[in-house]
Amino acid sequence: MAYTREDIIRLVNELDIKFIRLQFADVLGIPKNVAIPVQQLKKALDNEMMFDGSSIEGFVRIEESDMYLRPDLDTFTVFPWNTASGTVEARLICDIYNPDGTPFAGCPRNTLRRVLARAEELGFTMKAGPEAEFFLFLKDENGRATTRTHDSGSYFDFMPVDLGEAARRDMVLALQDMGFEVEASHHEVAPGQHEIAFKYADALATADNIATFKLVVRTIAMRHNLHATFMPKPIFGIAGSGMHTHQSLFKDGKNAFYDPDAPSQLSEIARYYIGGILKHVKGFCAITNPLVNSYKRLVPGYEAPVYIAWSEQNRSPLIRIPARRGVGTRIELRNPDPSCNPYLALAVTLAAGLDGIKNKIDPPAPVDLNIYDMTAAERRELGIDTLPSNLGEALQELSRNQLIRETLGTHIYSRFVEAKTIEWNDYQTQVHQWELDRYLSVF
Repeated sequence: MAYTREDIIRLVNELDIKFIRLQFADVLGIPKNVAIPVQQLKKALDNEMMFDGSSIEGFVRIEESDMYLRPDLDTFTVFPWNTASGTVEARLICDIYNPDGTPFAGCPRNTLRRVLARAEELGFTMKAGPEAEFFLFLKDENGRATTRTHDSGSYFDFMPVDLGEAARRDMVLALQDMGFEVEASHHEVAPGQHEIAFKYADALATADNIATFKLVVRTIAMRHNLHATFMPKPIFGIAGSGMHTHQSLFKDGKNAFYDPDAPSQLSEIARYYIGGILKHVKGFCAITNPLVNSYKRLVPGYEAPVYIAWSEQNRSPLIRIPARRGVGTRIELRNPDPSCNPYLALAVTLAAGLDGIKNKIDPPAPVDLNIYDMTAAERRELGIDTLPSNLGEALQELSRNQLIRETLGTHIYSRFVEAKTIEWNDYQTQVHQWELDRYLSVF
């Protein structure tokens, strides 16, 4: 919804809002906020609100700490819950600026804006719609999260086995109160796993919505004494959580992926976009799948997209083309998971697709057979490659991909790689319980 400065001031007064949370994301996609009393609202709306950027992961050094928060007025929303004291709060999502008035290179939202501007120069706007899955777990007697599920439900199950139904219902109601158009909510494949699907939107609004969605899900879960996690693979042996991302480009108000006269009614632009994604997916995998744990999900056997291919008929490849045509023509990119920074994930996938369009990168022929059932020799014969098998490999692929590095910019690329290299090295040098169980009494 489009808001003016006057609209926001009026609503704040009418609803007796006491605090405004100025929200932004760090390089890793972790939501941050600065809470201000309503008396400081006009200062914030005048783009005069400062904060210490040196205290935020991947931002700036202490000698460069002063940063400005510039609220995007269209993101104003009232939280549909009160604080413990009954106080009403609202939220504004912000872009981060340097003291000299220039956009801060380390702001993920600014990064997405930059790629969207590049698309606009070519006449395109990007639409995106995510399918973010999550788990609901019980807490222990000390209030800490466990991996014990609250139910024994499965795909599309209903009460009484789906004991998360009440929590999921309240999540949907809260999202609707915040302006989301929720299209469906249901139990997912694994016990304790859920999905709430909301309508696609322009890419920037979608990234904002993903960040808001995570906040709402975790807040409502807490109120049901449950822990919600977007960790991609919290439990061995069952399906992990993905964030399949539907993408399309529009030009002059029409879906540029649709051509009624083309094979399968997919336009050349759509095919080139697919070609760009397939070419660069190894390079952006560290962004769309940023955790050590992400690669525990990307293994054969759980409908996770391991193989770099595309199809109109099955869900085993990286890219699926849903059946709908016309305004709904789109690709479904299946490798991202919900731990990713949504601003950076949309930025790098859009950049890859635009590179495909600019350089007319033809994708290989679609693979309409179940790739999971193929032998390694059959996959090699068809030229089907695989995604990186771990975070270390993904970081190496990122370092070799000039397009993705340039899309992120020097600041975000260097800070991201620094943080993720530490994470990978920490993981590699740890002694894990699996090793103790396997080796301690044997060797």
